[in-house]
Amino acid sequence: MRKLKYLDYWIMVPYLILSVLGIVMVYSASADIGSQNGGSPFGYLVKQTGFVIFGLVILVFMLSMNLQRLRDRGPQRLMLIVAFLSLFGLFLIGKTVNGAAGWFHLGPISIQPAEFMKFYLIIFMAHSVANRQEDLEEGYGWWSTFAEPIVISAAIVFLILLQPDLGGAAINAMIVWIILLASGFNYRRAATYLTGVILGAIVIGLPLLGKISTMSFAQHSYKMKRIVAFMHPFDHSQTVGQQLVNSYYALSNGGVFGVGWGNSIQKTGYLPEPNTDFIMAILAEELGLITAIVVITLLFVIIIRIVYIGKNARSAYHGLICYGAATYLTVQSFFNLGGVLGMLPITGVTFPFISYGGSSTLTLALVLGVVLNISARQRGYQPRSVTPEAETED
Repeated sequence: MRKLKYLDYWIMVPYLILSVLGIVMVYSASADIGSQNGGSPFGYLVKQTGFVIFGLVILVFMLSMNLQRLRDRGPQRLMLIVAFLSLFGLFLIGKTVNGAAGWFHLGPISIQPAEFMKFYLIIFMAHSVANRQEDLEEGYGWWSTFAEPIVISAAIVFLILLQPDLGGAAINAMIVWIILLASGFNYRRAATYLTGVILGAIVIGLPLLGKISTMSFAQHSYKMKRIVAFMHPFDHSQTVGQQLVNSYYALSNGGVFGVGWGNSIQKTGYLPEPNTDFIMAILAEELGLITAIVVITLLFVIIIRIVYIGKNARSAYHGLICYGAATYLTVQSFFNLGGVLGMLPITGVTFPFISYGGSSTLTLALVLGVVLNISARQRGYQPRSVTPEAETED
């Protein structure tokens, strides 16, 4: 495939390094879980390796395709129908994991629609906003111009929130928000709104959460238990605060250089979800602070490169896709690390490329495949036969 000659190694190399490291860490973090549950210690290793390989196939497919096809009416309608059917279907046949009915179980594999919604909303919002740029420039009101995509996106985010999946809903909402900001919405007004929301959450929310977390009903609500754990982890170290407290222990044990791969203590039954939500705590314990910083740096390189590609994009559609992709990676990483470090309530969000998860791995491949496709065009790739419209848009 000719596009491989124009592959963006600033994205591809960190992606491969992080994916391989993810496979290694998933095995280390999950081997004890598999054995304790009477299964094979290699179960999660085999699955994650399969997800990464399948993800590479998807990435190459997205790299090779004509992106204009994603904008055709047929694919747009099909993706919209599938999005709503899958989210509504969760309320009928979805399986509950960690308090959220957000998974379809197909034999040994689980599918999480909220993860794929991140890719869909990036494509959908980029297409919708790019198509309406002329209306905005001609003086149409911001709300009248973007009402339809905002309502559809809000409905998707609301359905995710009802599962309930606060982390997934917040990430998808931020993707929509940033793409709308990039459309030309008044930045000063947006900054005022956002600052007001953040200050309101700090001034009103934190004291209120502190009082609520001490009430008896908070001990029985799954979501409230996470708030209790966030506010008073050591007071509930044997119950709801167990994850965060043992995450602290893992980080402390690891120090700068770590205790050695495979030698984590916290993964042996002390830290729940060591191969998903808290895999960065295990990585830091085994491989140390330095390796954790290297992982975050590699992820940061990918994000910065995606923003650079978006800034130099030939069309608004391509630029908005890149900004949405960068938002997805940034917010998801922040939520995961915030939970591991006790800076945010635990949201059940995985860390990109490192955590175990098929839906997350494949969604990342879809998004990066599209970004690499855009990058290839910027780096000189020309299709064998192009129309003037394809040259501008694809």
